[in-house]
Formats: sequence, C-alpha cells, structure tokens
Amino acid sequence: MSFINYSSREINCKIVYYGPGLCGKTTNLQYIYRKTNPDQKGKLISLATETERTLFFDFLPLALGDIRGFRVRFHLYTVPGQVFYAASRKLILKGVDGVVFVADSQIERMEANIESLEDLKINLAEQGYELEKLPFTVQHNKRDLPNVAPLEEMNSILNPNGIPFFEAVAMTGRGVFETLKNVAKQVLLELKKHY
Repeated sequence: MSFINYSSREINCKIVYYGPGLCGKTTNLQYIYRKTNPDQKGKLISLATETERTLFFDFLPLALGDIRGFRVRFHLYTVPGQVFYAASRKLILKGVDGVVFVADSQIERMEANIESLEDLKINLAEQGYELEKLPFTVQHNKRDLPNVAPLEEMNSILNPNGIPFFEAVAMTGRGVFETLKNVAKQVLLELKKHY
C-alpha cells in the first residue's frame, strides 16, 4: 500500500487507471497532467509499446492538506488495456492504493469493459486485494459519442454495487477531475484510518 518517506515527510499513494484498450485512460492522465500546476507535479513518463502506452506521474495536491504533518503525494498510473499485456497490468497494480475503472461507453465496447473489469478483479486477487475493499471509482468515458449505452445499463452491468461513478469526456476534461478527486478522497479516508 502507501509508502512513507520520512525525510521528505510525504506519504506516497498509488492510483491506477484501469480499463480496456483505447477507453481513455491515457487521455485522462494527459489532461490531469496538463492542468496540474508545474510546481506540484513530477515528469510525465511514458513507457510506449507498439500499440499501447503506460503513463505515470506524481503530483502533490496542496488543497488536500496533510495527515499528521505528512503531505500526501499521489502517483497516477495507466495500465495497457490489450489482453497480451497481462504481465504489465499485474506489475502496475502492485502496491495500489486506489483504482479508477475507465469504461468505454460505446455500446459495442461493453464486452471489452466486462472482460477488463473481470481481469482487474483477478489481478488484484492474485496480490491479495479485493476490489470491494479498495478505494474505487468508475468513470463512464466517451459520453459525447452518438452510440453510447444508457448510463443505467452501464451501471447495472459494470457497477452493480453502486460505487461512485462519473460521466466523462476525457478529451475535453469533462468528469476527469471529479473522478480523480473522488478516488483521492477515498484513499485519504483509508490513510486516516491507519495513521
């Protein structure tokens, strides 16, 4: 879980954006990175493969305050969505503090969403985590497209437990920070229980 750096008086937390290939995980992180104050963020690192990228960067949201004199630094990661990057996804989930599941709202992508969500649960279970016990938020992305599934249907299939969800258009930033703030708040509440 979170890592404490006593010399810098920081608690480092890892939030992973998970979802099927080309659902908007990378677009979410790029938007957050562009809109975050340069003094509060590290470099945006991209590990590119032929068909997918894994991105990560860290930032220190000063507005969230601190926990017992420690500032909280968030490290945001995306996972490659394609099936053949299973090993990468498992590795990126190691030590996760919170998860954002980015669902592609297009009707024809529902099967890919379901498979990706199942894959997330399996990969977390292999590391001793239960999705239901982690800070977790669902983002229904690409809501601006003409062929989207109704929100009620998406939630009944992908979010039957009624966890927090947000409609989003990551390309324009709609719903991006709302999603991040929600999962970050959940991570902070978990931290406060333990520190």
